[in-house]
Amino acid sequence: MAWDDVRLFLALYRARTIGEAARTLGVDTSTVSRRLVALERTLASTLFERGRDGARATQAAEDLLPTAELVEHSIQQFERAADGLEREVEGLVRITCPPDVSQVVLLPVMQDVFREHPNLHIELEPGESVRDLTRREADLALRIVRPIRGDLVFKKVFDVHWQVAGAPELIERLGPIEGWAQVPWLGFGERLDQIPAAQWRAHRAGQVAPRLRSDSFVTQLQAASAGIGVGIFPALTAEHYGLKPVRVSEALQGDLQTLPKDELYLVTHRALRSVPRIQVVWDRLVAEFADRAP
Repeated sequence: MAWDDVRLFLALYRARTIGEAARTLGVDTSTVSRRLVALERTLASTLFERGRDGARATQAAEDLLPTAELVEHSIQQFERAADGLEREVEGLVRITCPPDVSQVVLLPVMQDVFREHPNLHIELEPGESVRDLTRREADLALRIVRPIRGDLVFKKVFDVHWQVAGAPELIERLGPIEGWAQVPWLGFGERLDQIPAAQWRAHRAGQVAPRLRSDSFVTQLQAASAGIGVGIFPALTAEHYGLKPVRVSEALQGDLQTLPKDELYLVTHRALRSVPRIQVVWDRLVAEFADRAP
C-alpha cells in the first residue's frame, strides 16, 4: 500500500464525508471516490458504508485505524527528521494566526524577510480555526491559547489588551458614555458568543442587540472603520485600523479595567524549532513583537 492510500483512509475516517475528505486532501470528490473503490478492492474489504449522511466507517475500518495512525506518526517523524537536514534558509513556511494579527504584524514584516531571504516562501492562513501542528497542518502558529499538549515549543510574545473602540467621528459624536446601553454595538454571532470579549459586552449591555453581528473579526473591524458601530478589539489592532477608544463617564471607568486581557504565543513543533527557515521567521516575529511591546 502507498502512503497516499493511508492518508485517504484517515481523511475519510476523520471527516466522515467524501466532500470534506476531498477538501482535506486537496482533490475533488470523484478522485476520492475512485481511490476509495480501488483501496477497498485491494483490501478485499468494505471500509466505509456510503449513504446520504456521508461515509460511515465499518468494523474493518475501525480495526485498521490504530495501525493507520501508527503509519501516519512514522511518516511525520520521517518528515521532521528530513526537515532537520536543512542547512539553507529556503522553502515553504506555513503560518496560521488570528486574522487581525496577519494584517497588523505579519504582512508589514514580510517585505524585510523576503529581501533578506529571497528563496523563502510563506503560506499564510489567517482565521479563527486552530491548526494541528503535531499533524503538520502548519509550521508556525500565533495563538492566544497556551499549548498544553503535543511536542510543541512556544514563547509568549505579547500581552493583548482589549478596548472598546470605534471610528473617531463616531466616538466624538457619542461623547462621554453614561451607560453601555447607549452604545451602537458590533458583536459576535452565536458561534463565538462565549469568548471573553463577547461575554464582557453581554454582561454590561446584553439587553441591547448589536447593530451588526459577525463571527468574522475582520468584518467587525471593517464595520467599525466605516463608523457603523463600536466593538471590542485588541488595542494594537484598533490603533492599526485608526480606531479610537470610547470616552466614558467616571461611573464606567471601573468597567474598562475589567476588559479581557490575553497572551499571544508563538508556537511550533519541537523538531522544527532549529530548522533554518523556521528559525528565521521565529526570530523575526519575536523581534517585531518586542518592538511593539507597550
